[in-house]
Amino acid sequence: MMNLEQIRHKLLHCTVGIAGCGGLGSNAAVALARVGIGKLILVDFDRVEASNLNRQYYFREQIGQPKVEALKQNIHAIDPEITVETHMLTLDPEMVVELFSGCDVIIEAFDTDRAKQMIIETVLTDMPEKYLISGQGLAGFGDNEDIATRQYDRLFIIGDGLREVSDGLPPLAPRVGVVANMQANLALEILLKNE
Repeated sequence: MMNLEQIRHKLLHCTVGIAGCGGLGSNAAVALARVGIGKLILVDFDRVEASNLNRQYYFREQIGQPKVEALKQNIHAIDPEITVETHMLTLDPEMVVELFSGCDVIIEAFDTDRAKQMIIETVLTDMPEKYLISGQGLAGFGDNEDIATRQYDRLFIIGDGLREVSDGLPPLAPRVGVVANMQANLALEILLKNE
């Protein structure tokens, strides 16, 4: 077992890439910041909207700001020593490899199935040595016991695998937060066991 000081020392030289800074990505990034991750690489093309505040780690005064910059501000309010690299863009396979090749772990936190498929296929094909943690099936509320982690070599998928977001099943802070924190917790487990 390690104490907090030992954990923070080990994490100081670790880098986690986060693809998508919405509900999953923003909350996973903050969880990693709170334990002292050394570096985060944040990628998202979007800006903070009022509708994001019900589940994403942003504040009313940040509405209109690029998500990556607002999240960087929030992380530095927690721990100004964390290196935060931001990219406001839409990822394609070439950019995935370019931006995340130096990461120890990549967290996939996209909203669309197409984007999820693109990053999973890119990492499995072009960076098979990387750990990738994906979130799928997190809409609605309740049914905590249905949320699980499935492992396929270095690919991990967290969620219930069923409940996709829809008008009748919106993403809500508690369930999104559970999956985001499970993603961050698994990233820590990988980083600390592999150090």
